[in-house]
Amino acid sequence: MTAKHLFLFGGSPPFNDNLGEKFAKYAGNEKGKVAILFIEREGWKEYMKIYTSVLKRFGLKEYEYVALSSLPSEKDIEQVKTSSGIIISGGATELYRSYILKTGIGVAVKELYENGVPVAGFSAGALIAPEHCVIPPIDNSKNKQLFLSGLGLIKNCTISVHYTKWNEEQNLRAAIEKLRVPVGYGIDDEGSIYFRNEKSIECDSHNYYVLHHL
Repeated sequence: MTAKHLFLFGGSPPFNDNLGEKFAKYAGNEKGKVAILFIEREGWKEYMKIYTSVLKRFGLKEYEYVALSSLPSEKDIEQVKTSSGIIISGGATELYRSYILKTGIGVAVKELYENGVPVAGFSAGALIAPEHCVIPPIDNSKNKQLFLSGLGLIKNCTISVHYTKWNEEQNLRAAIEKLRVPVGYGIDDEGSIYFRNEKSIECDSHNYYVLHHL
């Protein structure tokens, strides 16, 4: 069975060295090509260098920068389909969810992931990765906790990002109870978790919290 690789980060890039090396390895190192999915804003080209800085040291030299929209072009979708690694950036979670889950981009990401292509999500990218996408009040236009469908790259858990910064313990506990999932992961800005085949977990730092269903 092809192993699946998911890297979730609680805040902004870059990768830390340990997970950056792992991601680069599974993405093919010198032979790889990584698609970075982002919502375009001023200064985005310079910001992309933060995503790639660590990965380049481990051999990943080729990148496709895919600006997300509600109607991605065939070229955009093809750039994703032909990639050996996927990075989902951070920003407005509702928009990232809409521009990925509701388009051919999301279909391509999920198919690649199921076939062993590593996927990394930073902040918003981490929130949309599970089966259940839970967006806290601080991060959405309705100012209440939203329970939406996610990409489904991992199941039977819920994810919280900026955990300490956003004071997310109560929200994470509420999500665990409402969704009836066995566990929730709160990831701090400096924290990260690597999921292999959804269940086996390696954590590269102590900046994460594991809460269980009571």
